[in-house]
Amino acid sequence: MSTAGFQWPWQYNFPPFFTIQPNCDTKSKQMDAWCDLILAFYKHQGKSTLRVADAQSSELFCNKTLSRSLSQKDIMEVLSILEKRGNLKWQDKSKTSCTIVWKSAGQWADTIYAWIHQRGMVNTPFTIFELCHGEDTEGQEFHGIEEHIFLSALRVLEQRGKAEVIGGDGVKFFI
Repeated sequence: MSTAGFQWPWQYNFPPFFTIQPNCDTKSKQMDAWCDLILAFYKHQGKSTLRVADAQSSELFCNKTLSRSLSQKDIMEVLSILEKRGNLKWQDKSKTSCTIVWKSAGQWADTIYAWIHQRGMVNTPFTIFELCHGEDTEGQEFHGIEEHIFLSALRVLEQRGKAEVIGGDGVKFFI
């Protein structure tokens, strides 16, 4: 993952940030900062999947300049808080991979539908691939989105009567 252009918060360069603090108030603020950092980082990347085995060595949790990293136990504690807030969904029962939910399926649905509607593309069938990765969507926030996230947004639009998923790889939008 490229971090070019990502604005690290001041805490990231503060060594105690990588050690969970014992004071309840300080720890609460620290956990808020970690949660905000993770969400901002994944949003900047346009990605949503985090593999726990790779987390500790990733730039997100390891500041090589400071030679500091968040422990695996502490990473799991932060991820637990993200889950309680509704910003994380585990992909498996053994908690080896998760989806970072920096934008809800409903918010994605609104973004996608607004783009379709503004371009006058309702009642036109599309493949999910062309909407996620096609030239027409370059520069859109949802361009390059992981398809499982895109499908979740389409399911929301289906529930609202604004779209129909066709055969698992196509979609048509309605007014």
